[in-house]
Amino acid sequence: MPYLFLTFAIASEICATVSLKFTEGFSRLVPSVIVVVGYILSFVLLSQALKQVPVSTAYAIWSGVGTAVVAAIGFAFLGEGVNTWKLTGIALIIGGVVALNLGDAAH
Repeated sequence: MPYLFLTFAIASEICATVSLKFTEGFSRLVPSVIVVVGYILSFVLLSQALKQVPVSTAYAIWSGVGTAVVAAIGFAFLGEGVNTWKLTGIALIIGGVVALNLGDAAH
């Protein structure tokens, strides 16, 4: 169950972050509401996951997956440029999340 909370926390954070692009400096109501509600929901769900998942693991997954997915959405749908450096950065983020999870498994 904690990883289900974490999954929905990540989804909420991704929706909120992508919606930031459309707020136009928080001058548009609907995207602005999505940002605020999405981040609040994300933190509430993350706090529920932290009841059973170590903070280093949960935060690494939450931030790493969120960052990688938001970057991919930017590349695929928002016209942001993609290059080797950006892809390398995403690969390093994913590698860091995997390493933290392997570190927890070693105990």
